[in-house]
Amino acid sequence: MNAPISAHRPIQALPDQLISQIAAGEVVERPSAVVKELLENALDAGATQITVRLEEGGVKRIAITDNGRGIAPDQLPLALARHATSKIASLTDLENVATLGFRGEALASIAAVAAVAVTSRTADAPHAWEIVGSHHGTVAPASGAPGTTIDVQDLYFNTPARRKFLKSEQTEYGHCAEVVRRIALARPDVAFSLSHNGRTIDHWNVSEMARRSAHILGSDFAEARLAIDESAGPLRVHGYAGLPTASKARADGQFFYVNGRYVRDKLLVHAVRAAYQDVLHGDRFPSYVLALDLDPSLVDVNVHPSKIEVRFRDSRAVHQFVFHAVQRALAKTSATDHGSVPAPQMAAEVGGASTWRREHEQTSFGAQLSATYSPSPYPPGSRYDGPGVAQSMDSYGAFFSGASGGTDAASAPVTPYTAPAQSMSHDEYPLGFALAQLHGIYILAQNIKGLVLVDMHAAHERILYEQLKNALDARVGGQEMQVQALLIPVTFFADPVEVGTAQENRETLKALGFDIAALSPTTLAVRSVPALLKNADAQTLARDVLRDVREFGGSRVLIERRNELLGTLACHTAVRANRILNQPEMNALLRQMESTERADQCNHGRPTWVQLDISSLDKLFLRGQ
Repeated sequence: MNAPISAHRPIQALPDQLISQIAAGEVVERPSAVVKELLENALDAGATQITVRLEEGGVKRIAITDNGRGIAPDQLPLALARHATSKIASLTDLENVATLGFRGEALASIAAVAAVAVTSRTADAPHAWEIVGSHHGTVAPASGAPGTTIDVQDLYFNTPARRKFLKSEQTEYGHCAEVVRRIALARPDVAFSLSHNGRTIDHWNVSEMARRSAHILGSDFAEARLAIDESAGPLRVHGYAGLPTASKARADGQFFYVNGRYVRDKLLVHAVRAAYQDVLHGDRFPSYVLALDLDPSLVDVNVHPSKIEVRFRDSRAVHQFVFHAVQRALAKTSATDHGSVPAPQMAAEVGGASTWRREHEQTSFGAQLSATYSPSPYPPGSRYDGPGVAQSMDSYGAFFSGASGGTDAASAPVTPYTAPAQSMSHDEYPLGFALAQLHGIYILAQNIKGLVLVDMHAAHERILYEQLKNALDARVGGQEMQVQALLIPVTFFADPVEVGTAQENRETLKALGFDIAALSPTTLAVRSVPALLKNADAQTLARDVLRDVREFGGSRVLIERRNELLGTLACHTAVRANRILNQPEMNALLRQMESTERADQCNHGRPTWVQLDISSLDKLFLRGQ
């Protein structure tokens, strides 16, 4: 046990060395924190070339050289002094921070727990100057090119208790390398070089964001990303968001910057996640490199010792701006916006195809209920299957073939959708025209580029999902929702909890499209259901909606779980695997995909179609070789 502190110890001023070591505990958490502080100083000095040299994970040595403005010899002692900086001079400056480093503690804190040497030369100086140790050190002439080199050796040599908490060399190096990657992503206009134990690991020349992000995040990201650049008043967000079909099992491909500073901000992460919520399965993570630029006075970057978190003056406005910018970009992922989508992931990456179908094609129908709070998006007479819901494929084909107004879609003739002779020469039909159906699962189509493969369930699921969302939004906007009164109410035995839930949430159930009344302490009667589910098993629906209302509450079912429930309904209502479609029906589905937002993937993030161009097919058959 620790010895108790003497009650008679007088108040006394702490020595400067101890003060610096306490400050170092906040600033210099591990070697990567040193790398971050020194890189930020180099960028603030206007460097366009930065070299990072590490030894033993940064514990033995961290040497960072830049070609920035340099430090005049008379300023070198101040560079190592506590609370000395060229970046702020008043409270106004602190409230309008436009630099990455600004508190004037980094070098002093590092010098308190390591051996530090600073060598610097300004552009007009005949040679460089050097100071070693601390601000009490002597400034002496040295050799060196214009810019600054800061050499940090033997980190925590005088605080062994801190040193023993460090991880292995490879782990500490990994953290340092990640810091370099983050900063290099934000500044493609700066060349970076990273070496470890004398071996060059990475080198990035000056380039643009497209090339830098492809270099650092890899070709998979480069081939499956959407460019974003939107502005609204003082806000601008730009960068790249990965396609949902290129999602990952971990959130290690997410980079967000605020005024050039890498941050891990819950508000921004939530805004992006919300934008992906109806195009990505819950256990997958999108990759993105996004930068938010705004007036420095609108954001506080001094809320965390490592400056990794920020606070916005108007957090709601920032959240909505980022959310809508990313959402609009994802809404463009349709066949008319992109020539193709990435190849589907291997089944092992998403838990196996059988697992997916088990989870998403056999989900409890109760989770679909909030998707039905709107008029049916289908023409009169059309019916679609789900558990307990009958489906007529003739109706499906008639609906997607665009039966003319006033005609019952169920009885309208299905006219084959044939392409005009000239249509394959332009982009009017980017998904082409159906050739055949494969194993009742895939549609094979030919377009001007080559072969298109469509997962008919995933594609139809996205189409229905978007229609359900639009219909629900219309209901929220004041339009009446269509409900189906049952000619003969369906009665069933219910336990006391179900009866109580029905009685206590009568208005909520009515808002959901259900009229469920208690006939006795043990009996419930279903008098009406949403029109979209009129052919479903009323008892099963009633039990499921009562369970959801009891568990989540009516408002949460409608708001927080809206997209999840809509997606489940779309999944179960969409055309099922092993359904045989004729050619007009297949072509009708392709046309609907071309006019539907986010049609490149279903709401679980699975791709709906892939393109195999003629050159790829030629390679498969070794043509021309």
